[in-house]
Amino acid sequence: MKRKTEPPLETPAVPRGCDERFETVINSISDGVFAVDEEWRITCFNSAAERTLGIRREEALGKWCGEVFQSNICEEACALRYTMETGKPVINLPIHIHDAQGNRVLVTVSTALLRDKTGRVVGGVETFRDLKLVRRLLQEVEATEPQNRLITQDPGLLHTLEILPTIARSDSTVLIGGESGTGKGLLAKAVHNQSGRSESPLVTINCGALPEQLLESELFGCKAGAFTGATRDRKGRVAAAEGGTLFLDEIGDLPPPVQVKLLRLLQERQYEPLGDVRTRIADVRIVAATHQDLAGLMKAGTFRSDLYYRINVIRLEMPPLRERPADVPLLAEAFLRRLSMVRGKAVEGCSRQALRRLMAYGFPGNVRELENILEHAYVLCEGSRIESEDLPDWLPAGGAVNGLPSHTALEDAEAAVIRDALARNGWNRVEAARELGIHKTTLHRKIRRLKIDLPEQDGRSSRGRKAAPSGGE
Repeated sequence: MKRKTEPPLETPAVPRGCDERFETVINSISDGVFAVDEEWRITCFNSAAERTLGIRREEALGKWCGEVFQSNICEEACALRYTMETGKPVINLPIHIHDAQGNRVLVTVSTALLRDKTGRVVGGVETFRDLKLVRRLLQEVEATEPQNRLITQDPGLLHTLEILPTIARSDSTVLIGGESGTGKGLLAKAVHNQSGRSESPLVTINCGALPEQLLESELFGCKAGAFTGATRDRKGRVAAAEGGTLFLDEIGDLPPPVQVKLLRLLQERQYEPLGDVRTRIADVRIVAATHQDLAGLMKAGTFRSDLYYRINVIRLEMPPLRERPADVPLLAEAFLRRLSMVRGKAVEGCSRQALRRLMAYGFPGNVRELENILEHAYVLCEGSRIESEDLPDWLPAGGAVNGLPSHTALEDAEAAVIRDALARNGWNRVEAARELGIHKTTLHRKIRRLKIDLPEQDGRSSRGRKAAPSGGE
């Protein structure tokens, strides 16, 4: 009769001190990693943790984790304690910590259990990502992308973008209309970036965000002593935008006395700072935006007619998102790509069911509301795609979308959008991907999935090359 063997002794997944091979692995990881035992003593501490916290590994090992990893959740809501007590992991929780010098560092943390060979919990592991590094990477990526690119497949907005270079090259005043959240500021940036003033500043001021006297001084500047609290000379946004563009957001909220001064600036290119008698000459281009009916305000007597005709030289409109549902998938993909880069959790896109719910919704808050809804879903998402249940509960269930009641119809619509973008760009897939606001590899994947036939010439050179068949590269 065989003697019954005792279960093996506890063997932590991360042994005390870490063996050499395991150390090599965790030290190659760019995220900070530390592990604790059941008594909350640190058993492993990688190189990235040393760099972020400013504490040497030798100093950290054996210490209670709260002495080393000092965060704003340590006392009452420790993520690692939650995982060790419930068995549930925490994924990409944004918190702030303090390094050895007392500097505040914004990070995201993820946690998991450590078990021995028998499956018994013997500790926990926490990884953390310094968001400063992520933001720096995002800035580097965005530097290679066309700046302030509007993502759309709406015919009306595409027509606006086609004529935008001609508008931008002039110095005429531009008035942008549209509901709140449609992206009027983005269109104003596009006007500036495509103009001859793009090397000079684009300065923005929200005319409805400040009281009258403060707005006037912010706009035109002030002399010391001009009003209570004005202790020194201060130049305004007009001076700051010299040689560039001044963007007056929500110009319909401009108080009548300031309207008079703005009218003079538009007519004569002259202004005086508050409390100053000297006239200044301004070399700025004015772009204004409003969600209000300025013609109606003019008739009501709250907006000057002469100012209205001065700013309404070139009129552009940003259509509401409910009128361009085909833009929802493109915008969703762009927003999720940005969130994935900033937060560190990779979410590729939306499932068909989630996309149907989004496309069936009216979006009274427009693009800004879509971005907020997707951020909500991103936080709750546990997989690589946003599912319908990740969306807010108050969002209506998806129904027919502008006559597109089925998954097949949605795919047909997506294929038509991609095919049109390819055709406009001479079947150059790199340029089409740039216009659609997606990565070129994402476009290749969509072409294969949707079985889009490509011509023999791919548009990347005069010689061209054989296009990949729809079933592969």
